[in-house]
Amino acid sequence: MAHAGLAPTAALRHALADGVRAVFHDRAAQSAPIVRSPGALFAPDSVIWRVHGDVTTMMVGGISALLMQMLHPAALAGIWDHSTFRGDMLGRLRRTARFIAMTTYANEADALAAVARVRDVHARVTGTMPDGTAYGANDPRLLAWVHVTEATSFLDAWIRYGEPDMSLADQDAYFAQFAAIARLLGADPVPSTRAQAVALIAQMRPELRADERTREVARLVLHQRPYTLAAAPVQAMIMAAAVDILPRWASDMHGLGVVRLSRPIARLSTTMIAQTIRWAFAS
Repeated sequence: MAHAGLAPTAALRHALADGVRAVFHDRAAQSAPIVRSPGALFAPDSVIWRVHGDVTTMMVGGISALLMQMLHPAALAGIWDHSTFRGDMLGRLRRTARFIAMTTYANEADALAAVARVRDVHARVTGTMPDGTAYGANDPRLLAWVHVTEATSFLDAWIRYGEPDMSLADQDAYFAQFAAIARLLGADPVPSTRAQAVALIAQMRPELRADERTREVARLVLHQRPYTLAAAPVQAMIMAAAVDILPRWASDMHGLGVVRLSRPIARLSTTMIAQTIRWAFAS
């Protein structure tokens, strides 16, 4: 998009913002941009608006959450059997990002309609795992796993790169607010505090597995083709940051890990990326 007539700094700011929007907004799908509404499920001054409004930390947290989710055999089976991740990873990430934005910022009617659409899709995501166990995406416990990994990852990325001194009270408020969306989707149990989230993850860890399919999906997630060649270095840092915020046990299960000497580089680079994108979207 051209920005003729703008001062160089303003033009650069608009160009960066347009570039970020192009990654997340599929113009070919002709979907309308999501407008922040005072009639959303959550108030404009809510913690969830603050956490979900940062592009970089949501990208980092989203990748980290996906890496955790696929450690559950039923979640992995759903991705393997029904997802377009092999040929359209960007599309999958776009749809997830749009759902989070819709249920956080759009007016209540549109948010509830988005939930209904996802529940309808989930009803058709069923199958059998390699060990013969049946699975379904609308299973309340599986939905709880998907939710708690997203909530924890989004929040941990925000704390790392957005608000390092975030109070425990605000963290608990975030879990309580995000829990409302999880319950609408049918998840159960749903944590309403940081402590409850930690306890739920610990409770579900014995169910987690990593195998050749897990490693293939993780490889495709972490080494997907960048949106543009110029975006490749940024994408590499985002992926490294996503692995960095994984719990140690999860990165060990994946056989991943940011090399100790490169961890400070990944963190510094991601911090700079986050600050640049915030500057681009400011005013």
